[in-house]
Amino acid sequence: MKNSCSRRDFVRSSGLAAAALLAPKTAGAILSEHPAPDAAPQIHLSVASYTFRNFERAKLIAFLKQLNVSTVNLKDTKDHLPFDAQPETAALSDYSAAAIKLHAAGTIYFEKDEDADIRGKFEYCKRAGIPVIVAGDPAPETLPRIEKFVREYDIRFAIHNHGPEDKLWHSPLDVLKAVKTMDPRIGCCIDVGHTVRAGTDVVQAIHEVGPRLFNVHIKDLTDFNDKESQVAVGEGKMPVPKIFQALSAINYQGFLDLEYEIFPDNPMPGVLASFAYMRGVLAGLGFASPHN
Repeated sequence: MKNSCSRRDFVRSSGLAAAALLAPKTAGAILSEHPAPDAAPQIHLSVASYTFRNFERAKLIAFLKQLNVSTVNLKDTKDHLPFDAQPETAALSDYSAAAIKLHAAGTIYFEKDEDADIRGKFEYCKRAGIPVIVAGDPAPETLPRIEKFVREYDIRFAIHNHGPEDKLWHSPLDVLKAVKTMDPRIGCCIDVGHTVRAGTDVVQAIHEVGPRLFNVHIKDLTDFNDKESQVAVGEGKMPVPKIFQALSAINYQGFLDLEYEIFPDNPMPGVLASFAYMRGVLAGLGFASPHN
């Protein structure tokens, strides 16, 4: 079914949330397929700071304020969350002053099967009070060592899948297979774009991962076989309403972080369009979208 107004038109309009309901289907179609629940579930929208990787921390904070978002998934890029203790403390002071909560850190890469290297990364997150590590490419043989630190620090460890190019973790289902008998604080960060490019049904993956889903990176693609086809959320083929429904069905308590990887020197038009679309769809589904 074609939209009664284009996605680009609704972004420009004053009624962003209402118009966003019209993509990718009409508002009536969305509401009839996904009736509002009696008690509205909550989906927590947030941002991966990698989206703003070309901007310093002060500008990142200004962007978050503009988006009316008070949480963030931080990465050690620019000065967003420096790894060394002293500059990290200065960054934490800035976020605290801006009333911004740090809900995750990543992607953090675990390339060494060494206690000192792993401990340093857990200490980094402990200093910041961060409850979830989004981890990139830990080798399967490293996981038993990492499990010891998960238990010691009580920090959840979410392995990020990176699609068909990833030699280890193509899909969340690869992660689940490796960790399903481990400490329940070891699980997945589902990147929906990389998941569909791996040929995995992202909605089914959410259901299968279930309680081991600790973080979600959301993006949109016009071609599920082409990494370079990313667009603002709502302009591609990603089944966003069904993703929201699946997260609600598993009682997901974490965050849905926009990771907008294109136009790094001018990301805000696409970021604003993505949030307008997602907030509109949430409203159409009868979901609550608290200010995060």
